[in-house]
Amino acid sequence: MGGSVSDTYAAALQHDLADVSGTLVGVVRRPPGWFTALVAENHRALGPPEPLLDETTERAEALKLDGMCEEGAHNAAWEECEFERRYREHLDADPDAAEAFATLRDRVRDGEDVTLVCFEGENKRCHRRLLADRLRDAV
Repeated sequence: MGGSVSDTYAAALQHDLADVSGTLVGVVRRPPGWFTALVAENHRALGPPEPLLDETTERAEALKLDGMCEEGAHNAAWEECEFERRYREHLDADPDAAEAFATLRDRVRDGEDVTLVCFEGENKRCHRRLLADRLRDAV
């Protein structure tokens, strides 16, 4: 019987707001030291690629300057930059991402419970949810 896949965000872990099980697996491209200490492991290759992160961040900042709230700017930038499509393409095309994904998939198939962790809170669009769905589908 396979394991389970869930997801949460760093602040929820820091403030004991998350009910998690299994191995905490970071999926962050640019993890600060405190994040690395929060999770059991981090797979940088499963984070969004640098150009996509930069473009989305720059667009969100511009939208905030235009008066949008943090959450609204983040979600609008996600849509405008076609984040979901581009992140899925990254998972399919990048050999390091494919290898990291296959390793996690196999661990879950073998019965390990994993909780994917990144920074985005509950109301922000986030790659970890896309990745969690893909892992669940692959198991």
